[in-house]
Amino acid sequence: MADSSSGRVAERKRHSYLVDAGIRLVKEKPLGTVGAVITLLLLLTGIFADFLAPYGMNECSANFLASSSAAHLLGTDQLGRDLLSRIIFGARISVIVGLAAAGWSVVISLVIGIPSGYIGGKFDLIVQRFVDAWMCFPTLLILMVIMSIVGQGMLPLILIIGALMGTAGSRIIRGATMSIKENVYVAAAEAIGCSRSRILTRHILPNIMAPIIMLFSMRVPNAILFEATLSFLGFGIPPPAPSWGGMISGSGRLSVINAPLIIIWPGLALAIVVYGINMFGDALRDLLDPRLRGGIGRYGVRKPKKDKKGG
Repeated sequence: MADSSSGRVAERKRHSYLVDAGIRLVKEKPLGTVGAVITLLLLLTGIFADFLAPYGMNECSANFLASSSAAHLLGTDQLGRDLLSRIIFGARISVIVGLAAAGWSVVISLVIGIPSGYIGGKFDLIVQRFVDAWMCFPTLLILMVIMSIVGQGMLPLILIIGALMGTAGSRIIRGATMSIKENVYVAAAEAIGCSRSRILTRHILPNIMAPIIMLFSMRVPNAILFEATLSFLGFGIPPPAPSWGGMISGSGRLSVINAPLIIIWPGLALAIVVYGINMFGDALRDLLDPRLRGGIGRYGVRKPKKDKKGG
């Protein structure tokens, strides 16, 4: 009975924390709220693309480079494919690549950063020198070289982008781990004989969740941009997949003079999505990082204390 009661109390605390975070997001971060709406719309568009798109992603018609009309709201491309449908299906590719690559990068950052920050010493020195050497190379150049070796495709693109971002992001996880391991409860766990794996999973990892969430939110737009850039250069997802970067590149560039909207709409969708996710990520960072909340109350207003003597 006591366990169920404590479970309900913990559930209410979590619920109140989420509600409080949502209220603070709306009141304190209007741009973050707009970014959250854009992120949610992107996610829903990617999930329900089959129901939202009026045509198939590669369904051709006899209207080549047609302007906006009732049949094709955003016009058609050089092959007669509906631009609105391809942009909607392109959102699914952005969602898959963004979430998967960001999640994979966080896993790699944890695998590298937590042991490096907790063990320290020569192990940390050697690991960080490898990280420094990896970060010295131009990111886009490494992606192009590796993709040209392994070939095009969504899976290798996700793995390579995630590995590249995860290695650089391990520095953030390492710094958070070094800060947490100096706390008293970690020293107490070591004193009573807890294993290193238990300390890392039960004491270090739960207390660095805020940097992990912030790192994930920052990696999603980066992954989407990397995918669009590589697809634009011909190293990413091959056609006829409706990648936003691939829609801007290829034969679409040859028709840009006659139909400039063929590259404006995909570019505008990419810009709005990246901007929205970045704004949402910045708001999450400000809400989750205690150092950025300020010390003058929940919403920046300290309630005056009543004088006990004077009333």
